[in-house]
Amino acid sequence: MGEPAGTGASRPGTFARAWAKAVSGTSYLPMTQAQLEALLQRLTQRLAAALRAEPFDPRVGHQVGAELVAAHIASAEGLGRTVEVIQLRLLRDLGLVGDDISDRLARLLATVTTGYARALRDRTLDEQESIRRAAMVARAQAERALRDSESRFRHQATHDPLTDLPNRTLFTDRLAAAIAAPGRGADRVGVCFLDLDRFKVVNDSLGHQVGDALLVQVAQRLRRALGDHLVARLGGDEFVILVERTGGTDDVVKAAEAALAAVSEPALADGHELSVTASVGIVERPVAGTTPGELMRAADSTLHWAKAAGGARWALFDPARHRTELARYALSAAIPAALDRGEFFLDYQPLTSLRDGTLLGVEALVRWRHPELGVLSPGSFIGLAEETGLIVRLGGWVLAEACREAESWAAGGGPVPFVSVNLAVRQVNRPDLVQEVRGLLAQTGLPPERLQLEITESTMMSAGAEDPVRALRALNDLGVRIAIDDFGTGYSNLAYLRDLPVTELKMAGEFVTGLRAPQVDPASRTDERILASLVSLAHALDLTVTAEGVETADQADLLRAIGCDAGQGWHFGRPAPAARILEQIR
Repeated sequence: MGEPAGTGASRPGTFARAWAKAVSGTSYLPMTQAQLEALLQRLTQRLAAALRAEPFDPRVGHQVGAELVAAHIASAEGLGRTVEVIQLRLLRDLGLVGDDISDRLARLLATVTTGYARALRDRTLDEQESIRRAAMVARAQAERALRDSESRFRHQATHDPLTDLPNRTLFTDRLAAAIAAPGRGADRVGVCFLDLDRFKVVNDSLGHQVGDALLVQVAQRLRRALGDHLVARLGGDEFVILVERTGGTDDVVKAAEAALAAVSEPALADGHELSVTASVGIVERPVAGTTPGELMRAADSTLHWAKAAGGARWALFDPARHRTELARYALSAAIPAALDRGEFFLDYQPLTSLRDGTLLGVEALVRWRHPELGVLSPGSFIGLAEETGLIVRLGGWVLAEACREAESWAAGGGPVPFVSVNLAVRQVNRPDLVQEVRGLLAQTGLPPERLQLEITESTMMSAGAEDPVRALRALNDLGVRIAIDDFGTGYSNLAYLRDLPVTELKMAGEFVTGLRAPQVDPASRTDERILASLVSLAHALDLTVTAEGVETADQADLLRAIGCDAGQGWHFGRPAPAARILEQIR
């Protein structure tokens, strides 16, 4: 087999260009046209060499087919055009002749397609394996990312993000486990509920950034000082310490004192030097018969006791005190419904002239006819009403009821007493106090001079702002009497009364208690002189004086002798219903 003379080296190049043109566009080829032609010219030369070789070895076609696939000429169309161009042009373009040349070309084309198919299959398998491995890697990465995410969701679900302390959820779980663990019924458990004192001032004055920095420092100190116990942040400036398997109250007290000492060290937060204190509520009890909720509520209540005592201290849970406070809370919560059901009523105590014994006025005293506890005196619920703000509604009812009942006394004939009603601080500070009183007087028909409003000395001092004083002056201008109640228990200062619209002073019963006949108690002379001086000064200010707590005739005589105008107490009459007052008037 030979090659005609004059074919030259250009003939493989001519065929390679035709081959490149045939396969272009059949697949994505990551090479330039020149690079493709160079590749195919090299393969053309290998095919030509195989056709001329003696003996003939068609296995070269396997390599050519594999190289086509490796060069990304890897599509059915690309293979078809390759077979077509080789079959039609290879022998002619390269001038190859011979007796068995056609047979050799057919066998060579068969090996090219076989090599091509094998290479394509192997590449497909390799790609599938790569995809499988990539999928496995991606799945493993996704699973790892999911585990990491779940883990982070759990540094977030059980720990405080600011301080990295355990949060309420983790603390509650640990507390529940400490209580419910089997075989430990005789164990005891303790909780310290800690709250920073006046932390709101730090946030409000220096900003939340400083407040957060302070909380982080406090958390770090508590963790160091109480490393043997679980310390958690419940939120805000509230922290809690769990003391498990205690030997008694002392173990929990030691933990509380260690916490207070750690917190009290000066702190430098975001460039600000801060002095910090805290209050702690302590609960320690057997785990048997208790629950996490009960423990936390008891600790919270005890924390408030420590706060109320001035802070910077710990307080120990007292079951008796707790029961009392629960009862007080239940009582205060029942006041609105009791008003709606008409359970409150008024008694009246006489204010009697010390000169001639006539009835000058009566003081309205509210009572509560409780369906379970019986009749309750004001001392049982007035303080609660003041704490909760219900005193405004209750006091408004007392004022309205007293005006309504007092108006009816005029029908009895003879001198008609005024009615005296106590006003709480919240009532004095209400902007519509004057309108309320004016409306009640108009509604009931009670003359203004027959209404006296009693304000305690401390209330009058706290009402020293311009608006409350203006309201009291407006009431005084209407003709309403203004009295200072319990004088002597607060400031005992007559000077400030010069500029206030006050018409009467009611001396506190403590001044009267010490008054006895000189032959019985010579020391009573001192109390008598004090009272005489106060009465003289009050008269100098054009104020009338009523002594409260008068229980004996001797006390009444001594008060009359020093010039006191009126007396109130059991000696002159105990509190009684309005009907009894009407009988007395008649």
